[in-house]
Amino acid sequence: MRRSNTLNLGTGAFVVLGFAALFFLTTQTTSRGLVFGSTPHYDVTAKFDNIGDLRIGAPVSMSGVEIGRVAKIDFDTKEYKAVVAMRLNSKYNQIPTDSDASIYTQGLLGGKFIGLTAGGAETYLKDKDQIDFTQSAFVLENLIGQFLANFAKSSGSGSASSKSDAPAPAEKTK
Repeated sequence: MRRSNTLNLGTGAFVVLGFAALFFLTTQTTSRGLVFGSTPHYDVTAKFDNIGDLRIGAPVSMSGVEIGRVAKIDFDTKEYKAVVAMRLNSKYNQIPTDSDASIYTQGLLGGKFIGLTAGGAETYLKDKDQIDFTQSAFVLENLIGQFLANFAKSSGSGSASSKSDAPAPAEKTK
């Protein structure tokens, strides 16, 4: 009987630790983490030609410091641009209105995030303002496609031009 109770207690502790580990991993791998209360914030938007694989919940940073998160991604049917709504922490309320927003990649194959670069204006972004200066995501597939097209073009024209530029072989006479 005593061995049975010890086995049950050990199994129960193992299951509880397993659920605790699973809960911890879930909160660490999601971009949102655990949020128990809403911090004071303000929302700004920016329009991009291409956002790549930017996701809701992606970080918004300035000088490497996370100052907010991407709250919403929409599409403007008049300008054919992606509209990204960012929720910035209120303690970072002195961001100049002429600042610019760029989409960067975390590491070589990591996810995307928005990086803000401060401008020099003496007025600051407020709730519902728009950042006018943006730089779209760098899409690796487009770069590879352009490289291959240029390589194929230069290879094809290089071999044709070398044939036409070479002097004609001299004919032998007997």
